[in-house]
Amino acid sequence: MKERLLYSIDDLPPWLEAVPLGFQHYLTMFGSTVAIPLILSGPLGLSERPTELGWLIGTMFFVSGITTLLQTTWGNRLPLVQGGTFSFLTPAIAIVSMAALAEEGFEVKLQHIQGAVISGALFEVAIGYSGLMGKLLRFVGPITIAPTIALVGLALFELGAPEAGKHWGIGGLTIGLIVLFSQYLRARSRLFELFPILLAIGIAWGTASLFTLWGVFGEGHPAYVSFENVRQAPWLRVPYPFQWGWPSFGVAATVGMLAGYVASMVESVGDYYACARLSGAPRPTPSTVSRGIGMEGVGCLIAGMFGTGNGTTSYSENIGAIGLTRVGSRRVVQAGAAFMLVLGAFGKFGALFTSIPQPIVGGMYCAMFGMVAAVGLSNLQFVNLNSARNLFILGFAFFMGLSLPRYFIASPLAFDAPWGFAADIMNTLGRTGMAVAAAVALFLDNTVPGTDEERGLTAWVD
Repeated sequence: MKERLLYSIDDLPPWLEAVPLGFQHYLTMFGSTVAIPLILSGPLGLSERPTELGWLIGTMFFVSGITTLLQTTWGNRLPLVQGGTFSFLTPAIAIVSMAALAEEGFEVKLQHIQGAVISGALFEVAIGYSGLMGKLLRFVGPITIAPTIALVGLALFELGAPEAGKHWGIGGLTIGLIVLFSQYLRARSRLFELFPILLAIGIAWGTASLFTLWGVFGEGHPAYVSFENVRQAPWLRVPYPFQWGWPSFGVAATVGMLAGYVASMVESVGDYYACARLSGAPRPTPSTVSRGIGMEGVGCLIAGMFGTGNGTTSYSENIGAIGLTRVGSRRVVQAGAAFMLVLGAFGKFGALFTSIPQPIVGGMYCAMFGMVAAVGLSNLQFVNLNSARNLFILGFAFFMGLSLPRYFIASPLAFDAPWGFAADIMNTLGRTGMAVAAAVALFLDNTVPGTDEERGLTAWVD
């Protein structure tokens, strides 16, 4: 692998090359990172508060820069970009949908998410630096991972077409362009292969801006574009810890968030092996994996303190960029982290993205969350799908992961004191589809008789 690389992991490209290559890594992670605060804006109540939403976007990028530098310097030292994770979205939305928070302001909702992220981060730090990750992986196979990750995408189906359909002209244009660039034209140019989401958003955003300028879309129209927030935003706003207030810690919120942590950790382990191979690094040892997971826990702790409403994890998109560019240098990724820090503290940068109309955001959801679901399902390639045992476990886990949250939303549990906290825990877990699917699949896969080959464990390890 080293022979086909232009720069391997320890090589130091000249800065004239490292800087633009680092900016490319920044652009690669950009689409997924900016999507997370945009998704959370509705449940948090930030849709009508674009100034604060801009601050949240800036905070996401600023924290990504910090955690990427920590991982590449003192963590597993692989050229891995760290950023927000979709695995935390469903638990976060379940937390803010609790009855006690329904009428609260966005600061209070963020404080409860912060508390859950910080508490879960301590769990991830302990799992990583204690070396328990390798032992736990023996119980978590593809039959558990497939429905868990797939439901990260499927559970957010309500945010797709309903948002894009607020104006199908702009929303449909976004979906069509993403499909065109990522599937039909990706072999024509590296531009389409690397940045299909960014190109689609840019064109649809520009189209909506032109129609706004020509007076076709008036104020109040779903696709209306206003840059007033950009003009009002400060040039410089450096995010700082506890900027939304002191975190609120709750057992129910923490337990619900742990499902997101488990999915994030398992996915990251796979990213370590892929990144090491593509960057010319040695195969990750148990110590390397432990340091990586431990540092991701530290990153989530920082994200919780700064109040991103999310955590951090390793980005698979940037691993793909290493394979395409044949540049696996650690210095290049660290240069990309510098861009995240600088632009994250640039106030008008975050404000700019609050002008993206909701139909464009909805169109982006349709493509991105469908891909997340498919990544989860891809784990089934290792499983014997002719096995009645496997089919039952998978079908039951998927159905309960989609159906049980509907029940808990319609009929939340309520216990008398002093057991009220137990009702909160069960309601939060019950509304988190990925937690339900993970629990069902994990229990059945490890208790129903089946061989390692049948369960996909042999092929998965290989």
